[in-house]
Amino acid sequence: MKLIPSHLKNNVLETMIHLLDCKREEIIAENKKDLAAFDQEDKALYDRLVVNSKKVDEMIKAIKEVQAQSDPVGKDISNITLNSGLHIINKTAPFGTIMIIYESRPDVTIEAAVLAFKANNKILLKGGKEAFHSNRILEQCWHEALTANGLEKDWIRLLHLNRIETQSFLKNPPEKIDLIVPRGGERLIQFVKEHATCAVLISGRGNNFLYVHEDADWEKAMSVILNAKTHKISGCNALDKVLIHEDIAQFPEKLKALKNMLDEHQVAILTDDATSKILNDVPTINSETIWYEEFLAMKIVVAKTSSLEEAVQKINRYSGGHSASIITENKDTALTFMQQVDSAAVYHNASTRFTDGGQMGVGAELAISTDKLHHRGPLGLKQLVTNKYYVFGDGHVRV
Repeated sequence: MKLIPSHLKNNVLETMIHLLDCKREEIIAENKKDLAAFDQEDKALYDRLVVNSKKVDEMIKAIKEVQAQSDPVGKDISNITLNSGLHIINKTAPFGTIMIIYESRPDVTIEAAVLAFKANNKILLKGGKEAFHSNRILEQCWHEALTANGLEKDWIRLLHLNRIETQSFLKNPPEKIDLIVPRGGERLIQFVKEHATCAVLISGRGNNFLYVHEDADWEKAMSVILNAKTHKISGCNALDKVLIHEDIAQFPEKLKALKNMLDEHQVAILTDDATSKILNDVPTINSETIWYEEFLAMKIVVAKTSSLEEAVQKINRYSGGHSASIITENKDTALTFMQQVDSAAVYHNASTRFTDGGQMGVGAELAISTDKLHHRGPLGLKQLVTNKYYVFGDGHVRV
């Protein structure tokens, strides 16, 4: 693949920043067309769809952050000369062509593209039909920025495909695709995994857990639970399940205090059978599938657990492997929890809402990967490259 000089990539991004600012009102007007056609009953998806002036500012900020980062391509990972005289350099290299399939969020059309482009990858953007007008004008901005700097439009392209056409594209792509990233719910992920014929990097569901240990500071626990649950319900890093150790001091009183706080913020509560004996006016879980569910709504499960081991086991069984938190003043207990929980991000005395590229020092992100290959957690600029070995010899042959 042709390598674009760093300064030229940054020039494209500078042009794009200018275009987003100048076309702000046009972008918002196109987004209103999408909002008018959308069913507002799905609050989480509706929230993701909205583009206002603040959201345009966030798009511009994301581009500026990527622009300021060093080019991740061509960096030495290792550089050695063997006894044989062979000189071997392992360098970072672009993937090639990345495809991302996502729902609702027009800002992904900015963040995914800026990251892929700066890492010298071409990107195919398959946005949801609900964001058609928003994505189309953002693609037009990208194309204008590319052509203004003498580059082809095909570095960044929207795919206007329905479900059947997408299925056919995944099975028999008309061009070489090196990596596919599905960014959405479980159904989308399963659809891509079933039909794709190339590497798929999973941006998994949330279904995040928080465990309140018996040595927890209860005020911290209440604050963190409230933030993780209500700060942004449409985020994949929002909280869904709370497990509370039965030996925490004043367990019944604390449960009732938690219920009162959640009631005040209109969060619907479900409990397990043990907890329902204390919170007897709260509905209980009626199916094991609830434990697997990512709510993306003002809804939460509050349940009792008898040990750290039981909490870890339940989290590893039911969670999406995204984020999990422990509230405790015992650092050894926290470390044990963090080592044993199989999630991309594990927290001690902190909200799961921090699992985000910008909040974790990565900058703009393509997605939050719950895969273990090739990267786990926020997929930022440095994670959108692979590697290549450069081997230099002088007539070397193997004997």
